[in-house]
Amino acid sequence: MNEGKRIAVVGATGRVGVPLVEVLERRGNDVVAASRATGVDVTTGEGLAEALEGVEVIVDVASGPSPDEAEATEFFTASARNLQAYGERAGVGHLVVVSIIGVDRFSSGYNAAKLKQERIAQAGPIPASVLRAAQFHEFVAELVNWSRQGDVAYMAEMVTQLVAARTVAEALAELAEGPVPDGRPVTEIGGPRPERLAGVARLLVASRGEDLRIEERSDPADPNAELYAAGALLPGPDATLAGPTYEAWLEETREGSEVALGDEAAL
Repeated sequence: MNEGKRIAVVGATGRVGVPLVEVLERRGNDVVAASRATGVDVTTGEGLAEALEGVEVIVDVASGPSPDEAEATEFFTASARNLQAYGERAGVGHLVVVSIIGVDRFSSGYNAAKLKQERIAQAGPIPASVLRAAQFHEFVAELVNWSRQGDVAYMAEMVTQLVAARTVAEALAELAEGPVPDGRPVTEIGGPRPERLAGVARLLVASRGEDLRIEERSDPADPNAELYAAGALLPGPDATLAGPTYEAWLEETREGSEVALGDEAAL
């Protein structure tokens, strides 16, 4: 039985932060939900000292405000330095950082910014564990909406091993509750099987009953296009693979929405 730790979740209102806070609290931990909404800014340090009082472990799941490499780099380097500096002063014993599978294969873009975050976090005085995750199931809808042009949505030629954000949250909780690691471990978590981004986008559109055509195409202006197509985002042989598949998750989400609507109608 977990005795519980005082754990700060940075980025607590985000895609992984919300389920992570829920998982940690359910397992008996004292969780400090740190985000701009709670008065904590990891890039300036505002509110950080107060948030880390008595904290044993920090889990950093904050996401950058922009996909632009320069802006993302500014965000992640500042946040990583601040979490190490403020965390050391507060007596924090372990820093857990969520990252992205394949960041060490990219030399530009958002992934390159995440790699810089990893290196700063792991060079600091607090032992840092990095969990690299595949792209989330939840991002597919955002990508479809963002790339939509009339009755067509253009998906990048990408192979990935999509994983649910809650599955990643559960893995992060295990790391946060576990012992302080020796060295600076980097582990990976992905979904059960490789998927083409265009293929899962078609599943999403079909589940919505939308008259939207999904087309796969490579962007010649993207310097990382060949890496995406070649499987640079796929996990390595030692990665943890965990369900549900995207198709199963989509069905669960649809059923959950129907239940919620039914409950609301009954009120």
